[in-house]
Amino acid sequence: MSYTAPIKDMMFAMQELAGLEDIAALPGFEDANAETAQAVLEESAKLCGEVLAPLNVEGDRNPSSWKDGHVTATPGFADAFRQFAAGGWQGVQHPVEYEGQGLPKLIATACIEMLNASNLSFALCPLLTDGAIEALLTAGTEAQKQTYVPKLISGEWTGTMNLTEPQAGSDLALVRTRAEPQGDGS
Repeated sequence: MSYTAPIKDMMFAMQELAGLEDIAALPGFEDANAETAQAVLEESAKLCGEVLAPLNVEGDRNPSSWKDGHVTATPGFADAFRQFAAGGWQGVQHPVEYEGQGLPKLIATACIEMLNASNLSFALCPLLTDGAIEALLTAGTEAQKQTYVPKLISGEWTGTMNLTEPQAGSDLALVRTRAEPQGDGS
């Protein structure tokens, strides 16, 4: 499978519709100009088109599996993830103080769109990791942020979601477990 990112269209949307120039005028985003956005999108397109999209066929033929307590990933995914992590892609929109790139979500959104469009099964890991990072940045203590966020951004650790029950699969509407307040406030 091939994938060619629509960079020209993405840049048009960022510049003409979303006001990239206005965002670049905000404190902390001074470097997020059209030149930076163009360069980031071009590099993201290379990773997505040359590394991730070709793995779709391999993922269909050899999906990840669990056998005898051991998980086997699709061939090529581990190397692709190493390239994703080494390129700093997990940290595009996350704060510099936690080893992110500190770029606006406007630029990160285009990178995420490329990731999803080129290989959705691969993209689920960064998606869940972003969710964990955002939860920590929103509600974590400073100690939790310092402990977890840099490792999530670097790719040393990844995020996950564990909300299902055997009868529910991925349909969260079928989850039966619920929290009930106790008299002691727990």
